[in-house]
Amino acid sequence: MHILKSVGVMSVAKLMGLLYGCLGLIFAPIFLVIGLVGSIAGSDKTPLAGVFGVVFAILMPLLYGAMGFVTGAIAALLYNVLAKWVGGFELELEPRAAALVAPYPIIPPPTPGI
Repeated sequence: MHILKSVGVMSVAKLMGLLYGCLGLIFAPIFLVIGLVGSIAGSDKTPLAGVFGVVFAILMPLLYGAMGFVTGAIAALLYNVLAKWVGGFELELEPRAAALVAPYPIIPPPTPGI
């Protein structure tokens, strides 16, 4: 049994920032459609409704990424503090059989006819 006692704060923050940025890319088309519908529906009263949707869809991956980075850093710091008090995650690791064997021979076999 292995225990995960601490995590790298910056590594977790970078990974969470990238994950949240990808989520922002996934949700951006939804806001583009909302902006398009808003510009069509309310073109008389709010002529910039469509611009808001487009700008927000462009900024969404950046905002989500920044949010994920900060949230990941805070979560990693909290995990490190709490893991000192109560212990970390218990992990049971099992080696794969393929990992024990080299994927190719160390010395290549001789080619016939040379």
